[in-house]
Amino acid sequence: MSVNQRIPDYDLDDLLVVTAPEQLRALADPLRGTLLELLLERAATVNEMARAVDRPKSSVAYHVNQLVDAGLLRVVRTRRVRAIEERFYGRVARTFYVGALHRPEDKQVVARINGLAEAAAEAAAAHAADELRCTLVHARIPIEDVREFWAEVQALARKFAQIPRAGDQVYGFAAGLYPTDAPSLPDAADERD
Repeated sequence: MSVNQRIPDYDLDDLLVVTAPEQLRALADPLRGTLLELLLERAATVNEMARAVDRPKSSVAYHVNQLVDAGLLRVVRTRRVRAIEERFYGRVARTFYVGALHRPEDKQVVARINGLAEAAAEAAAAHAADELRCTLVHARIPIEDVREFWAEVQALARKFAQIPRAGDQVYGFAAGLYPTDAPSLPDAADERD
């Protein structure tokens, strides 16, 4: 599997820590999330994005403007088409990380952003067609290992996003790391007591 280091086709930061209320609200909208995901592939015009999501251009333009105003999208290049300057939009960062939240309303907005729930809904048809590849594993590990493992998962997700575009099918890659009440065995030393 080859990796294309030039996906997307514009420069962007690796990470943006998101804490501003307008950024959080912008990220919470499912259509805006889809638009941001599309722009991981390449820069695009409002018209191209509208065709990709099968929505009116005016509706997509509204959402693009919201993302630009929130500092999550920017114009990465322009092209003159007849008398009009066509704008190509790109993300400001490859990864948006939700930082420390202090206001209760911000925490409520972030609680609505659940990539695993979205992935589960997207995966329903693949599950029914027996085309779903998935795994769920539990491990009792210290928080330092959680942080290290999550960094590796994010690197794998970036690698997945940089695979050269080909084929007719779009595939989703979902990962989650969360505390759970799943049972675990006691330490072996505890058993001898």
